[in-house]
This record gives sequence, C-alpha cells and structure tokens, in this order.
Amino acid sequence: METQSPNGSLQKQSLPPKNYGITKPISLAGPSEADIQRNTELEKFLIESGLYESKEEAAKREEVLGHISEIVKSWVKQLTRQRGYTDQMVEEANAVIFTFGSYRLGVHGPGADIDTLCVGPSYVNREEDFFIILHDILAEMEEVTELQPVPDAHVPVMRFKFQGISIDLLYASISLLVVPDDLDISHESVLPNVDEQTVRSLNGCRVADEILKLVPNVEHFRMTLRCLEFWAKRRGVYSNVTGFLGGLNWALLVARVCQLYPNAVPSMLVSRFFRVYTQWRWPNPVMLCSIEEGELGFPVWDPRKNPQDRFHHMPIITPAYPCMNSSYNVSLSTLRVMMEQFQFGD
Repeated sequence: METQSPNGSLQKQSLPPKNYGITKPISLAGPSEADIQRNTELEKFLIESGLYESKEEAAKREEVLGHISEIVKSWVKQLTRQRGYTDQMVEEANAVIFTFGSYRLGVHGPGADIDTLCVGPSYVNREEDFFIILHDILAEMEEVTELQPVPDAHVPVMRFKFQGISIDLLYASISLLVVPDDLDISHESVLPNVDEQTVRSLNGCRVADEILKLVPNVEHFRMTLRCLEFWAKRRGVYSNVTGFLGGLNWALLVARVCQLYPNAVPSMLVSRFFRVYTQWRWPNPVMLCSIEEGELGFPVWDPRKNPQDRFHHMPIITPAYPCMNSSYNVSLSTLRVMMEQFQFGD
C-alpha cells in the first residue's frame, strides 16, 4: 500500500502482519545465519534418517490412488445402473477419492499407508454397498491383497494393500444425487443429513485441509512435524492407542507453534516446540482457531456444556466443524510421561 507524505513523495506502508491462530504471535523474528545453518543440518539429518520417500515411490502412490479412483467410480456407476436410474444419471454417477492423514499433510515416510476417503452419492450406502458390494469387487482383483473390512470401528474402514501399498479406505455418503469431481468438502454443505460416523469419516480430510490453511508456512510446518514425529517415535511417546499422541495430535501441536512463531525456520520451531509445551498449563486446550458452534447441531468440544469434556487432561482441538478433542485417550500418567519427555527435548 502506498501513501503520500506531506512533501509529496510516495511512501511504502507495510501492511500489518497476518495473525494466525487465536492469539498474537509470541515472536515475529526470522532466522539468524546460525539458524539457517542449523536448519540445513537438520534437513540433511532427516533425509539421511530415511524419512523421505523416493520419487519412484511417490509416483507409484499417485498411480495407485488413480486406480482406486477408477474402481470406486465404476462401482457407483454399476449400482446406479442396477437400481434403474436413467441413462443420464448413470452417465453422471460419480464418487470422489480424497486423502487425509500424513499423506494429505505431506509428511508420510516410505512405506506408510495412505488414508483415503471415498465420497459417494446419497443412494450408495456404507453397510451393504461399500462393505459388501465394493468389498467383493476388491476381493476379485489380483492387485488387492490382505483385504480386511472393519465395519464396526469408531470410524468404519476397509483396509487392504493395492499393488503392495497399504490403503485405509473410508466411505461417506452425502446428501447429493451426483457428487461433482470438484466437490469442496471443507464446506459445511457436505454435512447436513449425515450420521456421526459419516461426520467422523469426512472430518479426517476436513481437518487436514484446515491445518494446511492455518499455518503460516506449509513447508516449514512439514519439516518440523517430520522431525518431531521422528523424535516422538524414538522416545516411545508416539501412539494414539496407548494414551500418548498419534499423528494428528502431533500435527496440531506443531501447527500451533508455527502460528506462534510465523517467521521461524524448522530448526527454530523444533526448539520453540519444547519451550512452549514444557510451559503449557494443561488442561488449557491447544486450538488453531476458535470453536464454531455451527448451524447443524453436532456436539462440539465444550467443557462448560459437556461434563465428559471436563475430564480431558490434554485437550488438542481439531480445527474443522464440529471441533473435537483429538487426544481424549491421554491419561494423567501418559501426560506426565510426555511432559517429562518434553523437558528432555528442551
């Protein structure tokens, strides 16, 4: 923006820096020469530790996702035809594949599984069409091995390997007759008239997309997250199931530190991470944005309203509606272990 000074010369006026998150940044400082040097060394260390996949493996994953996309599109067309819809409906019938988790965030390592979500039309359901008909289609394919449906999981999932690459496939049926290829699932318009399992299925993708929108620098976020997940696995505190933190929890914690130090490079962000979380006063929640109540009436995390939310020891809140605590498995004892590890890291 330019303004005219009293003597008539044009002056550049810098726009106020964009705020990320629900508070002002702790520091706007960028890296020193030493920080840049440390950052180069950190990147070299992560590459040498085998955390990045090869170009060939990346291309193979893209190819496999393309195949899965074709399979679900033809499955929905087949069902549309069998149910006696018009030829035009069969022509337009569609399903869309989205990714979430470490793959969508761009931090997956070699050999990691790909979290995928298939979004289909209102007349294609999960119980029979997905878990029986699509299951049987996949079971017939020689590229598919280790096919394992888990319909009763908290988030129902079909697990399999496609040409040797591990896939977790979820299904969400939304209230549209035709699912467009350019469907924007970050929009709340995908949520009306769906059950809570569908909301949970959709939210993996919605949360990953929100995280990437809410960090000041996506590449800095990715490298910092790779480093801290590697550290957490080494220290034995990377696991959702045993009451520690899983990939989504680490991503949210790192994203918050990126917001607090928007101009820092990953080598700085790693050290700031330990500084921030050794001093964090749990159970104050970590949030990337304010919690929206939303119009649709899904329960959101709110310890004032929901008594069960008061018992969460380490709330790390997801940024997409309906906002939930992603770390409800953490107990007082696992929180204590993690706090000790944060002090070691610091």
